[in-house]
Amino acid sequence: MQTEIIALCLAAYLIGSIPFGVLMARAQNLNIREHGSGNIGATNVARVMGKKAGLLTLLGDVLKGAIVVFGAASLYEKPMLIALTGLMVFLGHLFSIFLKFKGGKGVATSLGLFSYIMPWATLCSVGVFSICLWVSGYVSISSIMAAVSLPLFAIFFKLPLPYIYLAGIVGLLTVQRHYGNILRLIKGTETKFIKK
Repeated sequence: MQTEIIALCLAAYLIGSIPFGVLMARAQNLNIREHGSGNIGATNVARVMGKKAGLLTLLGDVLKGAIVVFGAASLYEKPMLIALTGLMVFLGHLFSIFLKFKGGKGVATSLGLFSYIMPWATLCSVGVFSICLWVSGYVSISSIMAAVSLPLFAIFFKLPLPYIYLAGIVGLLTVQRHYGNILRLIKGTETKFIKK
């Protein structure tokens, strides 16, 4: 059992490490980390390479999160193990072994995994993201607000404690990964995704 859990966590990490944004850019002979904000996520890919490439990157990052927790839930019914694999796929995206333990911010990957294990709480969090994006035009602040709100919605819907803890950890890491964006927001130099 212990060996199976280690193998499952390793597989989750490796799947999470797949950098779809980097692969998408490499197909067009670009290093996405040298363009735009330098981030490997869908927002930067969309800015640099267009909406189609950004959408495909988003889809890849979302699916890897969803597939991992779906697989874990199919094998085990214990929320703790499902949450653990969810954390590993998220960490894989943040610290990809294929990118020398660097990576993205994990928003899309966390969307995928949470959409499966806590759909209603995630839907509410997506609502927070959408409202913030419509009001502010910034993906960064919208992502931060969505990440912070998710554990609160998880508590509201009385979800299993491992899921609440996972949402809290992911929320904190998401805020930390947006440190540079927060500084740019304070300075007024952050780029808007939606310009009014």
